Formats: sequence, structure tokens, C-alpha cells
Amino acid sequence: MQNQPVRVIAVTSGKGGVGKTNVSVNLSVALARQGKRVVLMDADLGLGNVDVLLGLKSLKNLSHVLAGTATLDEILLAGPEGVGILPASSGIKHMAELSPTENTGLIHAFGTFSYPVDVMMVDTAAGIADSVVRFAQAANDVLVVVCDEPASITDAYAMIKVLSRDHGVQRFQVVANMVRDAGEGRRLFEKLNSAATRFLDVTLIHLGSVPFDDYLRRAIQRQQPVLQAFGSARSSRAFIEMATQISRWPLPRGMQGHLQFFAERLVQSDLGLEVF
Repeated sequence: MQNQPVRVIAVTSGKGGVGKTNVSVNLSVALARQGKRVVLMDADLGLGNVDVLLGLKSLKNLSHVLAGTATLDEILLAGPEGVGILPASSGIKHMAELSPTENTGLIHAFGTFSYPVDVMMVDTAAGIADSVVRFAQAANDVLVVVCDEPASITDAYAMIKVLSRDHGVQRFQVVANMVRDAGEGRRLFEKLNSAATRFLDVTLIHLGSVPFDDYLRRAIQRQQPVLQAFGSARSSRAFIEMATQISRWPLPRGMQGHLQFFAERLVQSDLGLEVF
């Protein structure tokens, strides 16, 4: 069990198809290149695909941890640039279906996780499922990925509304993905921010914009992070800039900075308890 502070970032989107997992992977790699010890957790408990995106094969995954037949250390995969990967699998139960024994086991799993971590990136499922809300509520920071499509903007707003109104999350980092340039990304952020500022009591911060370039598409086909396949691409530079900003965020203090506390918050929200 580690005692150093850990920043847990939940990456969500409101809808699928906006490149959320690709953002999670490349931000993780960019942070690792800046000297952070990073673990990327695939929290899409029904349709995990981080290992597929990276061309990794996992014999065990989070379903085995929940069943008590493996530990987090045992399922951890070695990803690019030293990023640790905690894979999920298809067809396992949502967090809402965990038994009390499994809840206790989840807390214990994080409490005994020995791999040293500075940042845990949690790639949630798409949509506003209960498990997505719980992971976002338990994390230190919530990062919302949005692209310039009406459905993406509407669903991102809905996600922010649910988390702020019903679960007390009031601060969100926003990544504008698959845009033509930084100006388009800023305008996209302003669309979302305008509605949120008008109708919700939240703070939205534009973390950055990721341009869609051909190198990004080619990297996905290669099952590699674009940072690794094409380090000088525009999209690679965008991820590096965002990781630099994240590295400057102040560390969580006290119990909020420990992985076991993250797991306890996760289980408390699952049980319908108030989370502080």
C-alpha cells in the first residue's frame, strides 16, 4: 500500500464516438513522458477496449479482481512509455450490481495495490450510466471530452448537469477533440461553457484542443499512441501541452490523495451514501 499522493482523473464524454479512450491513452503517455508514474484503468466495465487500442493481450482483468481471484497488481499490464494498464472485459457486472463482499474486496484491492502511482487515469464508459457517475464522483478531477457535433455537446452538457446537480461535482476540465485547429476548439468550448454558466452552478476549464490529423488516424490503425508513433504530429503536441498543464495542478491533500480513499468514495456512492 502506497502513501504518496495520487491524482485520480475520470475521463468521460456523455456519448460514444468522440475519441474519449484515445484521449485517455495519449494523455497517460504524455504524463509518463513528463516523469509521472501513470496507471490507466479501463473502467468501461461492459465494453473495455483500452488493451485492444494498444494491441495488448490480457489473461486477467477487473472481473477477476471483483471475483476475488486476482489482485490489481496481478492484472496490471505494461503499456507504452511505462504506463500501467488495468484492463476491463466485456460482459462483466456494473458497479451497481456489486455485492457487499465485492464492495469490500474493491476497497481492499486498491488498499493493497503496490504499484507506485502519481496519476491514475480512469477511462469511463460512454453515456451517463450509474458506473460512469460513480467513477466521476469518486475521482479528484473530471475531464469531459467533446467534439463539434450537436449530439456530443448535448450529451456532454447532460453529463455535467447530472454530476453537478445530483452529485456535487462542480469543476470540470474540457477537452475539445477532433477539431480543425485551436480556434475551433476554443469556440466549441465556449458553446458548452455558455450553456453551463447560464443554467448550472459549475466551473468549466478549457484544458486544450486536439486537432484531428491523419497521423492520429494512422496511429490508431497501428494500435499505438500517436505520441509514440508520430511524436511531432500536431495532435501529439496538443497532448504534451495538456499533460504539462495537468502536471502543474496542485496535489490532492490528506485522505483525498490516496487510492484507498478513492475506492471508499466509489463504494459509498454505490451504496447511496453521502460522499465528502
